[in-house]
Amino acid sequence: MHQLEISDLITAVEPRSGRRLPVRRAEVIQQLLESGDERAARIVAELPTDQDGVLDPHAVDRLLISVHTELQRLSEELRIGERLVHLLGPLFTAIRSTTGQPGPYRLVDVGCGLGYLIRWLAATNALGADVELVGVDLDAALVGEADRLARAEGLDCRFVHGNAFDLPEAATLYVSTGVLHHFRGPALAEFFQAQAASPAHAFCHFDIAATRLAPIGARVFHHARMRHPLGRHDGVVSARRAHSDETLLRAAAAPGIRPLLYEPRGLANPFCTTLRPVIGVRPHLEAPLRLALGRAARRLVGPEHLAEATG
Repeated sequence: MHQLEISDLITAVEPRSGRRLPVRRAEVIQQLLESGDERAARIVAELPTDQDGVLDPHAVDRLLISVHTELQRLSEELRIGERLVHLLGPLFTAIRSTTGQPGPYRLVDVGCGLGYLIRWLAATNALGADVELVGVDLDAALVGEADRLARAEGLDCRFVHGNAFDLPEAATLYVSTGVLHHFRGPALAEFFQAQAASPAHAFCHFDIAATRLAPIGARVFHHARMRHPLGRHDGVVSARRAHSDETLLRAAAAPGIRPLLYEPRGLANPFCTTLRPVIGVRPHLEAPLRLALGRAARRLVGPEHLAEATG
């Protein structure tokens, strides 16, 4: 059975409105036991509830903010911002060269959490003044904390509680970090289809590279750096749930999108590659993107690479 991440189970919202729903602790524990994860069930059993057995939403919010704060520290140590700009910069260069319009362009971070990426981009102005930065999350507590941090830091960006694909303003480019492995089965393809059906020019989603070493590295790293058992547990499970190259490229092949993978398994160093992106561009953007990437374009492959690898 697939292991489950505790953080996915202890909160529930309506996907369109973002309205919070009650979560019963006993039901979460039962799900975890049915998946064979007794350790996770014990972690959840320690979380407080009201007299009806519903998880205390304020305690859950405090816990998730604490865990995401630690994840932000890991993102800083792994220089995630610089790694994303390595691709986001050329993507916006390609978009600017083909639109014939001066902007503004809009980057939307799907499932932004505490908004580390958006806040880092705003603080460094790494993408230029013509790029508007928006973080969106269905978790009101996380996005509220992201907004508080951005205001305290005096940053020019904004955060929205809700569905990233229901914003009144169209996105130019969608991005995410550590989100894709949360989608299973048809939901993964539906995630990409929603972006293909939008006016967006491209997407760039970074997630854990599915290698044999990933779960081992995640266990060592998260046990050394994460304080709460939930963060340690979910960090290892997320590595086990990472999607293969084949799964990502198939799911991203939505109508009107050219799916591309940067640093596929055969070209990546398994000891160094923790996150890598699947990219989707409108077909006319592929050539200018490769031109903007320069020599690094050799690490960018499409679905035909998989046929060559298995042929």
